[in-house]
Amino acid sequence: MPTTIRTSEPRELLSLIPFQLGFQPTESAVLLSLRGERSRVGLVARVDLADVADPEHGGHVARSVVRHLEEDGATRAVLVLYPGRSRAAAAGLVRDVRAVVGDAAAHLFGQVDCWVVGPGGYYAPDCADPGCCPGEGRPLEELASTRVGAEMVLSGAAVLPSRDDVGRIPPASEPARRAARRAAQRWSRRVEGAVDPGELHAWRREGLALWRAEVEHAVAAMDAGVRTGTATGRGAARGRPAPGPLEPVVAGRLQAFLADVLCRDAALLGFVPGSARAADRLVAGDSTGVAAVLAAIFEPRPGVAPDPVLAAASTVLLEQVVAHSARRGQGPALTLLGVLAWWQGDGARAAVLVDRALRSEPGYRLALLVDEALAAGLPPGWIRRSTA
Repeated sequence: MPTTIRTSEPRELLSLIPFQLGFQPTESAVLLSLRGERSRVGLVARVDLADVADPEHGGHVARSVVRHLEEDGATRAVLVLYPGRSRAAAAGLVRDVRAVVGDAAAHLFGQVDCWVVGPGGYYAPDCADPGCCPGEGRPLEELASTRVGAEMVLSGAAVLPSRDDVGRIPPASEPARRAARRAAQRWSRRVEGAVDPGELHAWRREGLALWRAEVEHAVAAMDAGVRTGTATGRGAARGRPAPGPLEPVVAGRLQAFLADVLCRDAALLGFVPGSARAADRLVAGDSTGVAAVLAAIFEPRPGVAPDPVLAAASTVLLEQVVAHSARRGQGPALTLLGVLAWWQGDGARAAVLVDRALRSEPGYRLALLVDEALAAGLPPGWIRRSTA
């Protein structure tokens, strides 16, 4: 949601950015969209500092980000740089990046205000007043004691140490992963070389039933925690606890289930309430109704926001599948986690998860499609509709 901040309060603006991204940026350039007379913060777009500074491609990257701010309805823009080095060492890089972004944004926003957050403090690069921006800048501790920061913490928001931490999923124990791998192999062998369409359909239908049962179990566990007041751990910010860990055999069967493209897509359809019939048809080879369900995720007009309980339950389940999988087999689950994060408006987490999916399985088609949407700054349908 947009946050009302007076632009005369740079501390408030700078303290908001890590909460909006979900992690503490470094080696990053962040452009903020400010909307209307009240300077409401809209889109917060982060790119790697090296990409903007690239002599050949930096201008294209900057223009692409500026276009997204324009589509967001920005009337002003603010550039915040995180160079990860001292003020003196960063001076040339800051100057070059400001020039590239300034050229890209001048025709829309005029002069773009710029702030730098370095390891020793924060400062305006043009400020020569030692009382305002002394030495390495004003103390970073000031950014931890703002009104906006306090409100975000009270709302349950958290800032992870780095971008990589956004998509970090702790692995299960080695014995659990071995048991899951054996279960996945057994489950896959049931239909290896199957020539009977009915046999393959039955296998997919059984896997879909298992997936649905585990999602329902996760939802029930979360709701039970709310009723008994035991909301702890992952999901506690929403007042719902995470369910217990998956049995390795179940995790392995679900890994094999998601490795089948039709089954993976049926699980994706299940993110949208009321999609059971379309998913049932899909595992039978009939795509009737699939486009309408996907439109609820991807398109503005029929777009709907994700159900928070169902999204949280699906996320926990997929994370446990990843935790029990070898790296080579994590692509489908990581990609679905990326879709869920993107649909919920968490582009930073989505990007990290999709990047991990492509490292796990280079060329994985669905991950490439999501990666293209993220690179283009395309929000999910319901956000595009609400922005319009």
